[in-house]
Amino acid sequence: MYHTTFDEFCSYLDSFTNLEKRTGAFSAREYRLDRMSAILAHLDNPHLSYRTIHLAGSKGKGSTAMMIASALRAEREKTGLYLSPHLIDYRERFTLSGQFFDEQTLIASSNAFRKAMEGFTFTDELGVSEVTTFELYTSYAFFLFRYTSCTVAVIETGLGGRLDATNVVQPMISIITPIELEHTQILGDTIAKIAFEKAKIIKRNTPVLISRQHSDAKTVLTREADEQNSHLWDITVEVEVITSRTTMEGELVHIEWKDGHSSDLTLQLRGEVQGENAALALFALKLCGLYSEGVSERAIETASLPGRMSIIEKNPPIIIDGAHTEQSMRHLFNSFTSWFPTGRRIVIFGALEDKDILHMARIIIAQSDHIIISRPGTFKKSDTTATFHLFQAEILRQRASCRLYLEEEADTALALALTLSLSENSSPILCTGSFYLGGEILLSHRRIKQTRECVSCP
Repeated sequence: MYHTTFDEFCSYLDSFTNLEKRTGAFSAREYRLDRMSAILAHLDNPHLSYRTIHLAGSKGKGSTAMMIASALRAEREKTGLYLSPHLIDYRERFTLSGQFFDEQTLIASSNAFRKAMEGFTFTDELGVSEVTTFELYTSYAFFLFRYTSCTVAVIETGLGGRLDATNVVQPMISIITPIELEHTQILGDTIAKIAFEKAKIIKRNTPVLISRQHSDAKTVLTREADEQNSHLWDITVEVEVITSRTTMEGELVHIEWKDGHSSDLTLQLRGEVQGENAALALFALKLCGLYSEGVSERAIETASLPGRMSIIEKNPPIIIDGAHTEQSMRHLFNSFTSWFPTGRRIVIFGALEDKDILHMARIIIAQSDHIIISRPGTFKKSDTTATFHLFQAEILRQRASCRLYLEEEADTALALALTLSLSENSSPILCTGSFYLGGEILLSHRRIKQTRECVSCP
């Protein structure tokens, strides 16, 4: 017995080289697939024991993956779902269609995984090369899905695609969601360079489904599909119209397909981008022969995922969203302002240092009344002071009337936001810029609720 709790196992994996904490410093010795393939061969290739669906992209891949997994569960497929990053708990990364595995299964499988890994070493031209944390988590996810007899696995890439540890699977279909500028120090500083990295999840003679894309990205994806003799399906060709409206009840989505059919959905995943994500999920299921009319739609409606316009409090409204690119922030505020068209808006913002903070700031400043800069946890590097000064300069440039605050800790940032909200007729609070910040705010909210409950106890 190696571990008596699953948290102990996670702490063990975190002791290895953790590339997820990096915002730069690309190393070909650290980002590679031959070591990952060697790990899986040592484990008797668990990733080949079930069918897989593989997703990459800058935004939307997690939501699309969750929708597909929910629909597969409705088809009575035992579906493993692998996502990253997590909001507050590593268990979020590997689930049964979004539902946590029970603790006994996690402990038993993690101990079986460690036993199976005994004796593994990997040597390259420079000597012994240590496995990374993400490789181990990914290998464990594949191992867990075989251990629990999953029939299908839906796998989201962690970073890029070409050298991502997940890019060893042989999927039924590859799906690529919108590509934007992100992780530029690692993936490249243009849309075309980033698209090149993500295009490499396209496998030979395997269909690929893409969402709407920047023209430079589409050129790269089309070329890669041609080289791999893989049929490329474009959702913008298959869909005539997608309309979406964010409400407290959910995201009201209407899809008109080119074949004359239509789909009307009330999604638990909110935000105008979810309409296209739902279309991607439905069409992917059709291409895989796993679609059932009515059943798939109803299952997709129930899909939910932390940090995607999640409502953690209704009065005042507190919403968490992990938008961290210019385009995703634009979509987020289109939904946020249509949901709350009047009154004042409060935003808690925090972003990692490798993000396009300037263009996100311009969107936020133009549509917010109070902006609180906070630290997105300590998992990756960020500079709250630099972010604050960037926002300050942009507010002056725009001659905006919004108020700006700096509260590094999530607890004090949320406390300030609640004070401002309550003084202004319960104005909505939006936390955005990073999934890591979302996780910190969610934990702060839980602590505040627990304190209030204790105070109200007799």
